[in-house]
Parts: sequence; structure tokens; C-alpha cells
Amino acid sequence: MERIEGTSGVKLIECVNPVKQKWRIRWDVQEKEDGSATYMEEEFIGKPSPEAIKSVVIGWYNQQIEETILSGFVYEDMPVWLSTENQFNYKVVYDLAVQTKGATLPVVFKFGTDEQVQYRIFGTLEELEDFYKKAMTYVQDTLTDGWEKKDAFNPELYRVE
Repeated sequence: MERIEGTSGVKLIECVNPVKQKWRIRWDVQEKEDGSATYMEEEFIGKPSPEAIKSVVIGWYNQQIEETILSGFVYEDMPVWLSTENQFNYKVVYDLAVQTKGATLPVVFKFGTDEQVQYRIFGTLEELEDFYKKAMTYVQDTLTDGWEKKDAFNPELYRVE
């Protein structure tokens, strides 16, 4: 599976080598103003079934959603790694701070990257709440965007008679 640069109007499914029975499917076609396009492409030996096509395309979208959640959030110009474990830890710290009216603060979180670690001290409930709400909104918006893309997948566009 790879991103290809080609022309707009590319077929979403085609047999590219009838002798060897090589088929290719394409998705996430992004057309450019100059008439070119980029798209994801996967090659199959034999005509892929509708289930195989859907599995590849939806699997790719799931991977994109996960990667975007993990490494796409930035808070105060600092990248924040939003693994499931980190999301859980942020929730626990936030919930405890709310329950104790901030008595468990300050708390320090490690942000940034492996190459450039940044520490952020949250000294007030308002600061922590701002971070937590923005992080969870980012996760939810990313999931919603991904669901819309997956829901827009139309297997009928890959039908070949």
C-alpha cells in the first residue's frame, strides 16, 4: 500500500495485468488544480472481493485516525502524545483534581518529542481543565472526521462487471 502521484480521473479498481491477474484498488483520491492527483493504492493477485476492498480501505482509515490522535494534537505549541494510556492518565488526574477542588495540584505532564522533551506544570484547576477539554475535543473531532470518511466509502464504486 502506498501513496501514488498520478492523474485525476483514475479508476478506483482495474486489472493492470490480465496475464498475471494483477488488480489495483485506489482510494483517498486528492485532485490538484494542475490536473494531477494523489491517491492510495493497493495491489492484489486476482480480482479482490468487495469484502477485501472494504477491509483494506477501512483499515487504512482506521490507521490514519489512530496516527492522527496519537501524534497530531498540539497544546501551547507542544506536541502531545495521546496514546490510550496517556488519555486515561490525563482523565484520572483531571477527575481527581476536580473531586478535590484542585488539592492534588500542581501536576506535571511530559509533552514534546523524544528529541525535545517539554514539561508543563498545571498549577490550577482552570489550567488543567483547559488542557483536558482541548485534548478530548481533539480526540472526538478526529474520530468524527474519520467516521464521516469511513461512512462515505461506497463499495458500488468498486464494482466491475
